[in-house]
Amino acid sequence: MATSGTTVFDLPIDELIEESFERCGIRSMSGYHIKTARRSLNLVFLDWANRGLNLWTIEQRTLSLVAGDTTKTLPSDTVNVLSAVIRTGSGQTTQDIEIDRISREEYLYLPDKFTRAQPAQYYVERTNSPLVYLYPTPDTTYTFLYYAVRRIQDSGAYTNVTDINFRFLPCLTAGLAYYLSLKFAPERTTVLKAFYEEEYARAAAEDRDIASLHFTPDLGP
Repeated sequence: MATSGTTVFDLPIDELIEESFERCGIRSMSGYHIKTARRSLNLVFLDWANRGLNLWTIEQRTLSLVAGDTTKTLPSDTVNVLSAVIRTGSGQTTQDIEIDRISREEYLYLPDKFTRAQPAQYYVERTNSPLVYLYPTPDTTYTFLYYAVRRIQDSGAYTNVTDINFRFLPCLTAGLAYYLSLKFAPERTTVLKAFYEEEYARAAAEDRDIASLHFTPDLGP
């Protein structure tokens, strides 16, 4: 027997909502049901931002630095910065030099924040308008190259698909069903919450970097 030959299955927002309501035992939906479900869907996305890394939301980004830049504004969709380097030169002379992240207190205690040199440390202020503070202050032009965790995009129109990796689609459906049960099927909440947590744990366990890890014993003097 033939197979489809395709691997593009996804659920638009309206079908995702329908599936989630069916898990709550609801098969007849009004306009209000659909509106409140989309709101709950966006809240699930925010919950995922608090639970940890979602690899598909990690992006490599750059900021151009000029002499005297003490701070730079990060894009508003930035959740966090994972790692960064200072890039110097261009073309075949490009060099990426590691830069260390420090805490708010460590940056606060720096005695002269306007010392100019090649930046070696940075502090990320995670507010509604995130900023990155550089130390020392750049003495010339550089590129701040970093990996950012961005927000998952809002659901938007009902005909959209979601901004998630396909592996998380079962988890998202389970999560939305759980959120909807809180409002429409409280008798199913306990079961749906347990199923959601199981689905999330399974997806999160797979959503990780795979790389070799080596341990070197300290044999002492």
